[in-house]
Amino acid sequence: MARRLPQLNALKAFEAAARHESFTRAAEELCVTQGAVSHQVKALEAELGIKLFNRERQRLVITDAGREYLNVVRDALDRIALGTERLVQRQSAGVLTVSTSPDFAAKWLVHRLGRFAEAHPEIDLRVSASLHHVDFAREDVDLAVRHGDGRWPGLDAVRLSPERLFAVCSPALMAGRGRVTSPADVLRFPLLRLDTDEGWTRWLEAAGLDAVAPTRGPTLNRESMLIDAAVDGQGIALARTTLAAWDLLNKRLIRPLAVTLPLAKCYWIVCPKATAGLPKIALFRDWLLAEAADDNRRLAALAAQRPQRPAADRGRP
Repeated sequence: MARRLPQLNALKAFEAAARHESFTRAAEELCVTQGAVSHQVKALEAELGIKLFNRERQRLVITDAGREYLNVVRDALDRIALGTERLVQRQSAGVLTVSTSPDFAAKWLVHRLGRFAEAHPEIDLRVSASLHHVDFAREDVDLAVRHGDGRWPGLDAVRLSPERLFAVCSPALMAGRGRVTSPADVLRFPLLRLDTDEGWTRWLEAAGLDAVAPTRGPTLNRESMLIDAAVDGQGIALARTTLAAWDLLNKRLIRPLAVTLPLAKCYWIVCPKATAGLPKIALFRDWLLAEAADDNRRLAALAAQRPQRPAADRGRP
């Protein structure tokens, strides 16, 4: 059976007028004119066929029928307000599921989770590390961090940070075998490589060693493994800015040379466009961006602490 429901504005006007016993004060609360409140109440009385107020000597006196109806209306409005508040709170708090790659989770995100939890205890953050690109329409995921060019139709994508590729190694490695003073010196060390990448060939070419191809050093299939092997002193690796940042800032890695390659692809924060403005998603996105910006500032300060030698800076745009 269809519900018989008066207009919500009329019910709000009636409840406020009854509570204040005044059309004028009700109008001030609702940010409308006194005439508008009076009109809404009269329309409600006409619709119900019941007199809700008596006007006595410029005073507004609620009738017995009006008082009985007020209890019903007030309870209904309170329930709507409570339900609305709970719904809004769920958008600002509760579970937030984030999908990202194992490399990004291990080398960037996991080190910062404590800071996020301390700053936002109202959010139950759940991280799912996976190599596949999440299908937001089919999977229970709110936001993802993807590596790519930022072009994903239907998704809101915000770049986390620009990326560059450069050589990194353990400080102990340099202390044990002497300092690297030129790009050619890296060839005295094992070169840690990715199985799907020709980064070393490009880097050496950019450094002016066109005819050289790396031959020494293990080949690994994950960038996080590559960086961890470099931290362990097993050789020199090429690392991207985002994944190497934590180890560089914590002095577990150093950059022996200033040669860098700009990279076309980087990390992006993505979610469906329809949910991009939800409070908890916007909050986590802003936190990610603030963390990345802080990394970039600290990395720039760290680089300024040592003399920079002129070096090629060629590579794909």
